[in-house]
Amino acid sequence: MKNRRMQLIFIGLISLFVVILFTCISHFFLQDDEQMPAPNPELEQAIVQSLIARTGGDKEKSAPILERKQIHLKRVTKDEIWAFGAAVIEAPKVEHTFPEGWLFIARDTDEGWQVALEGDHTFSELTQKAPDEVISRDEKKVFSSNATTQSINTRTGLRLPYAVGQSWIMSGGPHGWSGYDRPYSSLDLHGGDQRVLAAREGYAYTMCNNNRGWIRIYHDNGYATDYYHLWNNIVPSGNFVSEGTFLGYTGTDVSCGGYASGRHVHFGILKDGNRAALQNKEIGGWIFFEGSAYGGYAMHGSAVRYRGHSLYNYGRLTTNQGIVDSYGWSSINLRSGPGSNYPIVGSRNDGAIISIDCTATGSSFTGRWGTTNIWNRLTNGQWISDAFVYTGVDGPAAPSCSASILSGE
Repeated sequence: MKNRRMQLIFIGLISLFVVILFTCISHFFLQDDEQMPAPNPELEQAIVQSLIARTGGDKEKSAPILERKQIHLKRVTKDEIWAFGAAVIEAPKVEHTFPEGWLFIARDTDEGWQVALEGDHTFSELTQKAPDEVISRDEKKVFSSNATTQSINTRTGLRLPYAVGQSWIMSGGPHGWSGYDRPYSSLDLHGGDQRVLAAREGYAYTMCNNNRGWIRIYHDNGYATDYYHLWNNIVPSGNFVSEGTFLGYTGTDVSCGGYASGRHVHFGILKDGNRAALQNKEIGGWIFFEGSAYGGYAMHGSAVRYRGHSLYNYGRLTTNQGIVDSYGWSSINLRSGPGSNYPIVGSRNDGAIISIDCTATGSSFTGRWGTTNIWNRLTNGQWISDAFVYTGVDGPAAPSCSASILSGE
């Protein structure tokens, strides 16, 4: 009897722990924005005017915006002077259409509501001025970095939005967020365990009014990533998420409009608040190239993958890493020094990911990315011509090697 009583107490404690844990997780991901009231008419009108201006100011487009707008207030200051949220133009539920949406910051002034959408030159300025209760200090840093980060290379610092080591089908190659629109910023992906994961750490937000289907993550390097059609997604409201955080499953959700014939994630990238072309961009170890909408291809080394083929997720490349591109050969020789006059001391297979210690100049070679006399010293002391390495930058990918290294001391 005593043992039975102890078992019941133990089971009760475990159940209590599970309830507390679930409550904590829910508190983290389910924020007060679910209970936020609709914006007052003046604020709503100001947001609508900003949406019309962002879409070109065409009066013919204003009627659909009024009919299909979703304004999702996330935070409002107690004095109701500042407001922050998401504004979405819901898409018709037909093929090759997708919603457009922006985070917004708004301030009530003597002249009326001032509204800035992400991508506007005033968005960063207003977010920096906003009280911490409406935009946290950490969010301000990210929004500021998006306004000031310059594109110095073709590497995005992103992984593909699923587990490293898995291969998913690229069912749609580079295409517009809404299908055929420019720039070609998006991919359609499915497969593996169907778990969609954050491509990089950042601050995450739901975009649709019902918190379903669409998550946007703002990263610290000027990029943001979109994930649409999610099923059973988490509900962040500016929460920090680590790289690889579970966001939801591939699905067919169209809470903000559009169409999906089969489960997948519609994955897109933005730079400084605006859609960014995938052309020549590296994500997860693959460099993407445009063709016709939904066509194009991806390359890893000399390997080419077209629509309908799988992409292995190599993960996010660090700043000193590169990808061996043997330009059609199976491997590339490594030398003991920066030039073809040095002895061969090894080789690297096409597609190998290498870590670069420093660089020097030597014999010139021509590869897929052009002709160069730059040589990369690997962390094991061996050398490879930069002509056969994708680094994503024009010029050296690492500092110059010291005189002592070059002299062999």
